[in-house]
Amino acid sequence: MELDREGVVAAAQRIAGLVERTPLIEAHLPGGRVWLKAECLQTGGSFKLRGATNRLLQLSEVERRAGVVAFSSGNHAQGVAIAAKRLGIPAVIVMPSDAPALKVAGTRAQAAEVVFYDRATEDRVTIAQALADERGAVLVPSFDDPHIVAGQGTAGLELVEQCPEPVRRVLVCCGGGGLSAGIALAVPDAEIVCVEPAGWDDMGSSLELGRIVPVEPDAPPTLCDALQTPRVSPITFGILQGRGAQGVSVSDEEVKAAVRWAWQELQLVVEPGGSVALAALLAGKVPVEPGTVAALSGGNIDPALHAELIG
Repeated sequence: MELDREGVVAAAQRIAGLVERTPLIEAHLPGGRVWLKAECLQTGGSFKLRGATNRLLQLSEVERRAGVVAFSSGNHAQGVAIAAKRLGIPAVIVMPSDAPALKVAGTRAQAAEVVFYDRATEDRVTIAQALADERGAVLVPSFDDPHIVAGQGTAGLELVEQCPEPVRRVLVCCGGGGLSAGIALAVPDAEIVCVEPAGWDDMGSSLELGRIVPVEPDAPPTLCDALQTPRVSPITFGILQGRGAQGVSVSDEEVKAAVRWAWQELQLVVEPGGSVALAALLAGKVPVEPGTVAALSGGNIDPALHAELIG
């Protein structure tokens, strides 16, 4: 399929009634008013259900019977697992052995089979592809798929409809870039800012250099497990480069402050990776101007870690 705004509109029509229309929340930061797209309140706790549902709805009957395989640290895993269970499709999810227990439990609760791998020594794509080949299943990547990107972009269509002022800038939490690219397609008149954890800001580096560059092998630890993508895809990079998107990065300390602020000010539970766009605004790395929207892209955080961060 050709990736454009019409494709996002078609995805919205296809998944209508199967995903939540999440709220756009008015928030007042030290620099002024912004709008927060609360995908942390989506079924499964993140925007990932949008793309997964759009992709799985387009499987043939033969493909549905054979099932799907996905690889994810948690949010895409749950999105695929939920969509698969609803549609009666067998699902296998390849997850890192250090994935948050909450995300593993959430994936298994949807009747998906979980296969673990070592993030440091094994390649999740190779493992997932081998499982798909062995079972005759369809591999469902988390962002390197036009149907996934189109599905994620439906969040962008919603925020434009919901915002009472023209949307001029959207800050998006970025791992592989599926949500960022989808929103870039859905909101063509807005500036797109991709926000990543420090040391894992390969999309920002790629956009700056004009070519895809991977995360460095010695990338530092980060609280943002959902954004530890080692390399972005030509699909997402191409869309974002074409739109003139920019990248910024935030530290773990800035992420902690955002998780704490979302709870104290809005009573929203937001995971570290889902809070980086808000973190960039709170840290003053992106100015707060009229028509600024930030995505809160995930709320799957271990309760003990959340209690520690907000305390």
